[in-house]
Amino acid sequence: MDRRQLLAGIGASGVAALLSACGVSEEPVAQESDGAPPKRGGTLRAGSPPPPTAVDPVTMYDGTAIAIVQLVAEYLIWLDRDFKLVPRLAESWQSAEGGKRWTFKLRGGVTFSDGTPVDAETVKASFDRLLDPGSKSAALSAFATVLAAGGVRVPGPGVVEFALERPFSDFPYLVSAGNYNAVILKRDYAGDFTKGGVGTGPFVLKSYNASTGATLVRNDRYWDPGRPYLDGVEFKFYADDQADLLALQGGDIDVQILSRPGLAQPLASTGALDVDTVKGTSVTVLTLRTDQPPFDRKEVRQAVAFALGRPAILQSIGNGVGDLGNDHLLAPLFPAAPTDLPQRALDKAKVAELLKTAGVTDLRFTLTFEPPDKDYAVTVQNQLKQAGITVELDQRSSKDFYGGDQAKDTPWLFTQANLVGWAGRAVPSQLVIPMVKSGGTWNGSKYANPALDAAADAYDSASTDAERKTAAATIAKILHEDVPVIVAYWSGAVRAYRGKKFRGVQAHPAQYVDFGSVSRA
Repeated sequence: MDRRQLLAGIGASGVAALLSACGVSEEPVAQESDGAPPKRGGTLRAGSPPPPTAVDPVTMYDGTAIAIVQLVAEYLIWLDRDFKLVPRLAESWQSAEGGKRWTFKLRGGVTFSDGTPVDAETVKASFDRLLDPGSKSAALSAFATVLAAGGVRVPGPGVVEFALERPFSDFPYLVSAGNYNAVILKRDYAGDFTKGGVGTGPFVLKSYNASTGATLVRNDRYWDPGRPYLDGVEFKFYADDQADLLALQGGDIDVQILSRPGLAQPLASTGALDVDTVKGTSVTVLTLRTDQPPFDRKEVRQAVAFALGRPAILQSIGNGVGDLGNDHLLAPLFPAAPTDLPQRALDKAKVAELLKTAGVTDLRFTLTFEPPDKDYAVTVQNQLKQAGITVELDQRSSKDFYGGDQAKDTPWLFTQANLVGWAGRAVPSQLVIPMVKSGGTWNGSKYANPALDAAADAYDSASTDAERKTAAATIAKILHEDVPVIVAYWSGAVRAYRGKKFRGVQAHPAQYVDFGSVSRA
């Protein structure tokens, strides 16, 4: 698994307080706009690219495979579009021992689509499978330093316990859809998902063809009475984004799984299609090497940050979908994100002042990037030129950019400055720890600050929502001041669909799908 594929302790004061702190929400009751109940029946036709690898919940990493699996199998907890936790196979959870031990109470009466009951041993087997290095699970990186093999046990009927390696206040997010491989599968699952498609979700996988698509039908054994409202979902695979969108415009499909803002947004204004938008945590970061000139001086890094016109970048590169960045890793979508830190903006006078303080009269540097980020790199080059900073562009193939020795010379971690795209994360720690904590696995800036490290540890071990927000504010303030990475904007997400035919279709920050509440218009 390459880097692009990746995606605390609450006291014993009661489950209600814990759920509040973790941002838990209840499932909404679906209704038409006029208050009438949803209309049942119909098949939703969804377009997406063909999965590049096997549709296996344990190892999957692409959007199409994840979407198919999420309609068939379920998590202990769903992660909604606002990044709130929604109980699914787990009814409740609480922590002890300062956040190192978490206990989940399972929903009773749930069965797989073949009638097999879901019990605590089944849940334990699912996580044991993910934690086994031999499984090549894409979830291993998310659990790293938090939950290790052997850390899951069953203390009693309907209860699963996780013993963590360290306190982690956001642990419920790691067993939610935020860790997309963490679906609950049968104990005897052997990697043959597309041959049976057995799960606890609202639909059953009836057929799958790696070249053409998949057919899903309603799961009559689904635990949530009355849902899903649809009779089924039909996936149709298209070679590229434009073919997918043309199929939507032509009426061959009803919804896109992976919509691109630049293609879908223009159609919304014409009324031809409905396009839902949502905030996100995906980000392309401008990384600066803090351990060598010229970026070993904080003032130089700040100068580059003040030379960027962020609204223009959001509009031209982000297609206007998302949020302005403020040079820290607490996306506005994260519940603990600070709101009182002054927004950094273009200020050429400040750029000149900072460079003078640093003793730099002619700032020049090389910006390395891969082809998908070419437009962003050119925009950075042009904006910095207006502030008197010269940027030479160094485009590498994606294979070269992420190739080489990851500990010595890979371009994305060892060049003077680079643009790196990070997929959305469910919790801030999944960005902070690898990217900017001292010795972080993917710390391309080589930044090291004991105060930042301490704040990151405090965030993970926080016992209340207030403590978490305090630690998050400290992290944001330090990064905003030191600028090891520049975050100009956070990418949002969109989903295009035919609103005249179906209701309840929503965009999701991670492009996830939840069609259990979708109904005919």
